Amino acid sequence: MPTTEHESARRSSDPSAGATHLVVDPSEYPQWDSLVAVHPQASVFHGVGWAQVLQKTYGHKPAYICRFVGEQLAELLPVMEVASRWTGLRGVSLPFTDLCPSLKPGGLGGRALYDAAADMGRQRGWKYLECRSFNDGWAGASPSLSFYGHLIDLAPGVDQLFNNLDSALRRGVRKAESAGMRVDFSSGPEAVGAFYSLHCRTRRRHGLPPQPSRFFRNIQRHILDPGRGFVATARLKDQPLAAGVFFSQGRQALYKFGASDYAFQQMRPNNLMMWAGMRHCAERGDSTLHLGRTSLGNEGLRRFKMGLGAIEETVRYCKYDFVAEKFVTDVDRVEGWFNQVFSRLPLPFLRLAGRLLYPHLS
Repeated sequence: MPTTEHESARRSSDPSAGATHLVVDPSEYPQWDSLVAVHPQASVFHGVGWAQVLQKTYGHKPAYICRFVGEQLAELLPVMEVASRWTGLRGVSLPFTDLCPSLKPGGLGGRALYDAAADMGRQRGWKYLECRSFNDGWAGASPSLSFYGHLIDLAPGVDQLFNNLDSALRRGVRKAESAGMRVDFSSGPEAVGAFYSLHCRTRRRHGLPPQPSRFFRNIQRHILDPGRGFVATARLKDQPLAAGVFFSQGRQALYKFGASDYAFQQMRPNNLMMWAGMRHCAERGDSTLHLGRTSLGNEGLRRFKMGLGAIEETVRYCKYDFVAEKFVTDVDRVEGWFNQVFSRLPLPFLRLAGRLLYPHLS
């Protein structure tokens, strides 16, 4: 059942203005994923599984702002309340997502949703409300951050998808195959464990701490095991050389995490893993594969994703400051002095840093 009720008294051109918006915990709705699935823009991040991952890993509190029409979910802005002694109390829609748009009829409007979220933020004493999307239905909104997004249309079929790869990527796939590499697909804990080992080493190479292992264990339990994703692992004999975590919702797939053993990069395990993941999504009947966000300064990763035959788009976020009472800009903090520090830490200390830091981040 809903936990809190809000009513928007503001007038606007939004047809839902004046409607009652409820603040709910999706885990209290046994049919939540079915309610969400009717919206074309719904992704795995809107589902109950991602809410459980965030809640059970970091203790974030779900405050999903909804409007129901009868038994149907008409509008949704999923929000997690993040409480931290370091970064303060704030609402985030949603932590650790690449893109999480609000769900509205026809994908338009939605001012009342954001008004209800702002009202709740003021009542709760949030510093900010951060949204991993940008919607001009939120009156006065301006972008806080921008990224590249890349989307692959899987409809042409496997043969055409391979032909759409950049020639260097095709050569890399053939090189990995000729070396005897194979790719397997699994949603089990062993595959997630193999991915996590590669993930820790990859994050160290990039000068960043890894997410704690319980984050990925919860992803396995609440996303992969229920059938909403898989791990693709490129192996040479029994040795994992590259792995990727893919999510799915309806017929939309998302490449969420990737990692590899840098010592074998010349054998191109990443090329083979990504191609096999694409092919697997197409053969499963997915219509699109989103490759997640890419920082504007990461030209190498951008070229790699474009080489997979992706269409480029701009992903914009927005952030409202309740103290200043205005929308503010933000900084992409993927690079800085800390990269040099983290890249020098032994893996056990780097994992400890991840366990300590990520509950305060989003």
